[in-house]
Amino acid sequence: MQAHSIPSHETAGTLVSFDGWINSLDKTRTTGWRWRRDGVIQTVNVFGKLYITREEIARFEARAISGEFHKAAITPSRKTEPLSV
Repeated sequence: MQAHSIPSHETAGTLVSFDGWINSLDKTRTTGWRWRRDGVIQTVNVFGKLYITREEIARFEARAISGEFHKAAITPSRKTEPLSV
């Protein structure tokens, strides 16, 4: 996994806009919601807007690099149709 630069959506200090960060990973908001629901990442709610700390980003990246989120790729089986003559 490559290191991502902090997007320009960052705020002062250690908080980064969650939407900006998830977009920088080319992931959808739905994926971000699942990660939050499943406890993969922890966010901070400030007046209804979600942020993620730089420490949490570093923790997420370290876990990803270590292979904690590794899943085997599942390829669908090919459906074969009988040949008509």
